Amino acid sequence: MNRLHPFSAVTLALQRGVTGFSMPVFLTGIASIVGVGTDSAVDILFVLAPIGLVVGVAYGVAYYYRFTYEATSSTFDVTSGVFSRRSREIPYRRIQNVDVSQSVFQRLLGLAVVSIETAGGGQTEATLNYVSEDEAERLRSEIRRLTAKRDAETEGDERTSTTASDSAADAGETARREASRDEAAPIRLFELEVRELLVYALTSFRWGAAVFPIALLFFVGGADTGSGAVPEFLLVAAEPFGGPEAIDGAAVGQLLVLAATTAVQWTAATYVASAIYTVANYYGFQLGRAGDDFVYERGLVQRFSGSIPAEKVQSVSVTENPLQRLAGYAGLWVETAGYGPDNGSGSQSAVPMAGADRVYRFAENVTGVETPQFRSPPAPARRRYLGRYTIIAAVIVAAAFALAQVSTFDRWYLTAVAFVAVPPAAQLKYANLGYFVGDDHLVIRSGFWKRRTTVIPYYRIQTVSTRRSIFQRRLGLASLAVDTASSRTFAWGSPTIYDVDLETAREIHGTGRERLQSSLRERARADDIGLSVDFT
Repeated sequence: MNRLHPFSAVTLALQRGVTGFSMPVFLTGIASIVGVGTDSAVDILFVLAPIGLVVGVAYGVAYYYRFTYEATSSTFDVTSGVFSRRSREIPYRRIQNVDVSQSVFQRLLGLAVVSIETAGGGQTEATLNYVSEDEAERLRSEIRRLTAKRDAETEGDERTSTTASDSAADAGETARREASRDEAAPIRLFELEVRELLVYALTSFRWGAAVFPIALLFFVGGADTGSGAVPEFLLVAAEPFGGPEAIDGAAVGQLLVLAATTAVQWTAATYVASAIYTVANYYGFQLGRAGDDFVYERGLVQRFSGSIPAEKVQSVSVTENPLQRLAGYAGLWVETAGYGPDNGSGSQSAVPMAGADRVYRFAENVTGVETPQFRSPPAPARRRYLGRYTIIAAVIVAAAFALAQVSTFDRWYLTAVAFVAVPPAAQLKYANLGYFVGDDHLVIRSGFWKRRTTVIPYYRIQTVSTRRSIFQRRLGLASLAVDTASSRTFAWGSPTIYDVDLETAREIHGTGRERLQSSLRERARADDIGLSVDFT
């Protein structure tokens, strides 16, 4: 059994010690607020705080010595806990990714954090915090080797009808494949250039970065003009547009103007924070191939590296927003069945940003899909979008009219220009939808602001469900949601073929089921992992 790096004992002791010391301080603060035994509570604090510090430090050290890990022939075992022991045996066949991360401080000390992620998990299954850089690399290589060995053994067990000579040949091939995976140095497939990184940063918008400008407000004091908790610069920015000079006594219309200008500033600050985060997160991105695995590394302040078994990939998606399409760029994401380091789901960036032609060629090579010939939804779908966006435009005009009744805003009728945008919006929605039913893959395209083209091998499909809203039933339309074993989030929902004829939906449903079965039979005969890893 192996232990973590000794530095882990130091950090655990400090963390637990601070927790043990702060608990009596917190309880004393609560007692002083409610006015219960204030004098005696202070006296007790001077006794309990040092005791809590010592107990916390002792607990952290004990936790370090009770934490062990080991890579056995069939599982990766982790044992932890001081009073309540927890033992985890992680089968190699369930391991999706092995990721290594390093902050600047950790790189200076030669340390790393190893995260092991499994299929279907919503979080990291096991974290080794911290090990040496050499130990992190050893663990990653060892787990990759043992995973390949277990997969080869499973394949051998399933082929019970082979002859003895065939079995010997298969055993030799398996041994050569394992040796190739173990000994071959990673082959570089893609490296993110500085120009591509800047395009990615300037054309991406991450709403998660909104926490940074919000956190910044906590360090900005209120205005001196009765603004309360509102920073003065927000009032100054809103004043030329009819905003209030102070919060106290401000009219409803002035407050609405303040809210609108604040939203604009917040969005701009989020965009800047998003660009900075993208540069820091994807600086030096490299994608390589080691045997049947993808390997990557990235990051400026905190360095990430990891491996993605090609056989664990559920689907491949090409993403692009209008700015990226205008510049001729796109990104490539892969979906695995477990937790991913990029966004907490199984989505991971294989190529953050590159020329669109190059990315689509990568997607075709990595999946083996034929060049798709997309089919569009029927004409009633366009009428549905016209009706939907007309309702949205009417809501905008109604909201402007209501605002005019409570504020000095008297040109509410100008918002009727929203109706002019209805036809092009409906057309763009319609034009960016499409699907392709191939021999071995289903390809689905949707979205204008974030267009996503997803390639799904039939053998990866878990379920295909038909969905019909009230409006779709009136128009004889239906949508098909295709689920794989990958994790889903709000941003990354199930790939869906939107608004096709009901008969077409039933036909695709039946075709998908038939080709799923035939694909599984062909894979069983060919013993193929289903995904190529050749980007050339």
